[in-house]
Amino acid sequence: MSEASTRMSEATTRMSTNVIPIRRTVPVASVQGSLALDLTPRLDPPETEARIVTAETEERAALDRFVRRHLACAVEIACGDRPSAQLLRHCSPAVHADLARRAQLVTSAAGTTAALGRGRGAVRPVLRSTHTSLVRADALEVAAHVRYGARSRALAARFEVVDGRWQCVVLEWA
Repeated sequence: MSEASTRMSEATTRMSTNVIPIRRTVPVASVQGSLALDLTPRLDPPETEARIVTAETEERAALDRFVRRHLACAVEIACGDRPSAQLLRHCSPAVHADLARRAQLVTSAAGTTAALGRGRGAVRPVLRSTHTSLVRADALEVAAHVRYGARSRALAARFEVVDGRWQCVVLEWA
């Protein structure tokens, strides 16, 4: 053996004797870092007390038209093209305050004035589709798709009958 190889083997044995284990060994648990899920299939239908809510065809079509117009106005208010006072009667105070705040933020970022429009050439939001669900005789939930040029956003809303008229009580943007 050469002199260099004997020195390397001596250095290796010295280093291995000076190694201090940093981590202790941990026993393996039956569930490691995950949820214990029951993945067996359920073959029975879910137990629900769901009632089917029906509405007359004309009444339902009128509700769908109202909701579509309301959400189109809400989208235009949020981008600063329409005054927020136009939906004051058909929004809860919290929803109206949120719409006004959104309009103010958008217009201040764009350097325009709220409710006066953004001028020619601005990308306008387009309400592409709405899907309504009558959950109770006095409550309606809506999912909507809004296009801003090449971008899309989702909009969810809940309408309830308050003081004899439909009002938007929840409006969520995604």
